[in-house]
Amino acid sequence: MSLYSVRHLTDSFRTVRRNTIQVAEEIPEADYQYRPAPASRSVRETLVHIAWLAGADRFMHEEKRLASFDGFDFGAFLATSEVEETRERSKAEIIELLRTEGDRWAQWVEQLPETFLSEPVRLPNGKSVSRFEMLLGTKEHEMQHRAQLTVIQRLLGLVPHFTRNLPISRDKVA
Repeated sequence: MSLYSVRHLTDSFRTVRRNTIQVAEEIPEADYQYRPAPASRSVRETLVHIAWLAGADRFMHEEKRLASFDGFDFGAFLATSEVEETRERSKAEIIELLRTEGDRWAQWVEQLPETFLSEPVRLPNGKSVSRFEMLLGTKEHEMQHRAQLTVIQRLLGLVPHFTRNLPISRDKVA
């Protein structure tokens, strides 16, 4: 019996991505260059990094079909994300990138066979996890970055939609 299926993963990923897009829409484009600390990603870079993660999964699990990360050059791999993150894009382009890459990721995952998803992948620490667990990690990684963006919304003086939509008095949480 499977308690968390591919369908659960893709449905919850779509919810996470919808919420990420809502955050991206609510932050004014003028604030997309904002960094909470000098060495951190800007809003723009964080959103592009989130969109880039979907393609990273396809690269690792489909194109390369890595069975082990032993010897995998994560530094060089992440450098491709950094190149994309620093490329100039408008707010509208970034939001569209989040939409299209999110849809592409969910549709790709939905068609993956269970045999593929259950394949073990050896991590650099020697531990093995299934491809399914790694794909679940993509959703969790996005949630981590969205939490950062939620803090940034607060730093910019914005009230995040999760707070605005709480069924309690707004003046108690704003």
